[in-house]
Amino acid sequence: MPPVARPTLGRNVKALSAVSFLTDVSSEMIYPLLPVFLTSVLGANASFIGAIEGAAETTAALLKLASGWWSDRVRKRKPLVVLGYGIATFMRPLVAIAQSASQVLFIRVADRVGKGIRNSPRDALIAESVDPSIRGRAFGFHRAADHAGGVLGPLIAFVILTYHLAPIRTVFWLAAIPGVLSFMVLVAFVRDIERPAAAPVMGGPDLTVPLGARFWRVLGVIFLFTLGNSTDAFLLLRANQLGVPVALAPILWAALHVVKSLASTPGGALSDRIGRRPTLVMGWMLYALVYVGFAQATAAWHAWALFGVYGLYFGLTEGSERALVADLVSVERRGTAYGWFNLSIGLGALPASLMFGWVWDNAGAPTAFVMGASLAMAAAVGMLVLGPRTARAGL
Repeated sequence: MPPVARPTLGRNVKALSAVSFLTDVSSEMIYPLLPVFLTSVLGANASFIGAIEGAAETTAALLKLASGWWSDRVRKRKPLVVLGYGIATFMRPLVAIAQSASQVLFIRVADRVGKGIRNSPRDALIAESVDPSIRGRAFGFHRAADHAGGVLGPLIAFVILTYHLAPIRTVFWLAAIPGVLSFMVLVAFVRDIERPAAAPVMGGPDLTVPLGARFWRVLGVIFLFTLGNSTDAFLLLRANQLGVPVALAPILWAALHVVKSLASTPGGALSDRIGRRPTLVMGWMLYALVYVGFAQATAAWHAWALFGVYGLYFGLTEGSERALVADLVSVERRGTAYGWFNLSIGLGALPASLMFGWVWDNAGAPTAFVMGASLAMAAAVGMLVLGPRTARAGL
């Protein structure tokens, strides 16, 4: 009897991974420099940084629900993915001309609008492009490519700034180059997946169609975790407090993405083998330990070590969460499910970042990090109690 062919990732997963790689090169040339740019050049405080990041992510989250539902309705994922990446590609570099923190807020929100339009249809397209048995690996591979871009982007920024090849605002302009390349790859190589003609076409946004009790329980637990998961800009500020110089911030950020990239594919594949629930619980508990570490840290090397461990948390959770969403719902409702998933994360982002920034300003960074760790532990317990006990829905 001939051996059964092993499922492969396929063209769409690889092309979308390349798109995410180039997009992250672009965005991560800017992001690790943004907190210091806001505080030292534009005069913003920690609370305003939290407001910028929270507002940006919440705006994106609202659009993720709408775009996911629409991609279900029209049975097309790619047009929305192209639109979303296009908006972000051409808005992101405008940070270079910002003269106030409010202008950065507007640009970041516009950038996240693009992300909001693209993410739910893109995740549904990835889920539909592979065999369910390797869904965790597919999402892990995609996240690994995304984080690999997060390695190269900060390194480019570091070289430019360290060797005084260009000022910081020029770095922001140069970030447009990989962004345009990512858009070209998307248009040329990604294809929509044909779906069953019998899939229902809804005439309006009927958000009352059941997605299943297990889906909503998991979503509630993920939302609880999100309330303790504030913007990573605070980690960069904490690293600076601990003695990591501004010039090394891109290198620290790149080191984090090295670990993320290396851990993402094995982490997603692990969830295929042992189940989504235990993989997520391990990741969230690791997150809590890292935040406790940031609360207790007293030296620059502590920040470097904690950033490295922090990358493992992403490897265990990012692919697993997205694969779990696909496991819990049927194909005709998958875009909407990813919309709700992304909405819950985005709606939690604004209060999480505002709360973290307020606690930081009024009670100090250690207290803020302990708060984040406590919410992560509560979510881990919630997933143990309420999460699905099988690796894939229906097994």
